[in-house]
Amino acid sequence: MADEKNDSAQGYIDNPERQKQLYKRTLIIVVISQMFGGAGLAAGITVGALLAEQMLGTDAFAGVPAALFTLGSAGAALVVGRLSNRFGRRMGLATGFITGGLGAIGVVLAAVLNSVVLLFAALLIYGAGTATNLQARYAGTDLATNKQRGTAVSMAMVATTFGAVAGPNLVDVMGDFARSIGVPELAGPFILSATAFILAGVFLFIFLRPDPFMIALEINANKLHKEQGTRTQQNLIHKKGMIVGAIIMVLSQIVMIAIMTMTPIHMGDHGHSLRAIGLVIGFHVGAMYLPSLITGVLVDKVGRTAMAVASGATLLLAGVVAAIAPGSSLFFMTVALILLGLGWNFGLISGTALIVDSTEPETRAKTQGTVDVFIALAGASGGAMSGMVVAGSSYEMLSLVGGVLSLILIPIVIWSIKGERNRSENNMK
Repeated sequence: MADEKNDSAQGYIDNPERQKQLYKRTLIIVVISQMFGGAGLAAGITVGALLAEQMLGTDAFAGVPAALFTLGSAGAALVVGRLSNRFGRRMGLATGFITGGLGAIGVVLAAVLNSVVLLFAALLIYGAGTATNLQARYAGTDLATNKQRGTAVSMAMVATTFGAVAGPNLVDVMGDFARSIGVPELAGPFILSATAFILAGVFLFIFLRPDPFMIALEINANKLHKEQGTRTQQNLIHKKGMIVGAIIMVLSQIVMIAIMTMTPIHMGDHGHSLRAIGLVIGFHVGAMYLPSLITGVLVDKVGRTAMAVASGATLLLAGVVAAIAPGSSLFFMTVALILLGLGWNFGLISGTALIVDSTEPETRAKTQGTVDVFIALAGASGGAMSGMVVAGSSYEMLSLVGGVLSLILIPIVIWSIKGERNRSENNMK
């Protein structure tokens, strides 16, 4: 593996033009894989809570599927991050996607056998696809400059839109297909998930060559001796950037997962059809990813912290709209979920850019995987608590609490900006 890395990297170390070409090629490959990954992610999100409700006979634990596959994604994020750090993005991402596909197959078998134990175990494994879909956004940043990182992340994410929007809107089609082969209707979308995740993994394994992370390591090693004097001074800046970036993404994930998880149940209780629920979730997932190209440019031009504040404000608005919207109104539920997806998008891209800014290539993939573990655990907590909150109070209360929680982003950003000003003043002295 090391010989392959050195051989492939040799022609890139002192050749900026070849680095630029590989950067563009990597983005294309990641974009294509994310189209498949998005379909695998969104189809399961749409019906996971409904499948659990059907099998358990109660909606009190409807948040458990989201909690399980986000918990599974936490473990997978750690493994994928370390595999990527040691063997490259190609091996890490391919392994994660294929494992997620096997988990989706397990969900289908659980539905056929009506086994709740198998369902919960399979959802944990399915989480590997969710984690990998999220971690793929880092692959495009390995060879990006500081001014390209927000845009690079956004290109990877916007590609997810194509599959992510198509997935929920194929719920009825996959449900019909499932029934035709003797599988419960709600397991149909997981058939799509399995196919999509496995295709994404195989595509990355075949085409992500040379590996951008391995090339970035060699380029960085070649420059390392020139930077020794500045490393100590940069360490404190990097640690603070990682903390702020992680908090932004964790809070955004908690709020988004909590409200999103219970929306299908809330809509079902108000008489909406499976098709209508799929439509709303489709718009939500589209809002999570489709604005990414614009968001990425704003993150690079306007700044990471400004977009983090925008994330908090948008998530607050989403919570308020979801709380006051009539449950019978498809329009207002759609607006609330679009705002929820948009706020998450702002938080994820600004936080991701901060994490990439604050890590060195030799430990970057491992650190990114660790941060994504906290993101996944946050999502698992939000998903698990959402059903309990709704059972104990209401969907409206859950939405309000989520919106208010997002306001914590503002003091975090103020702390970050204050630190930046202090560093600038010290440098001027």
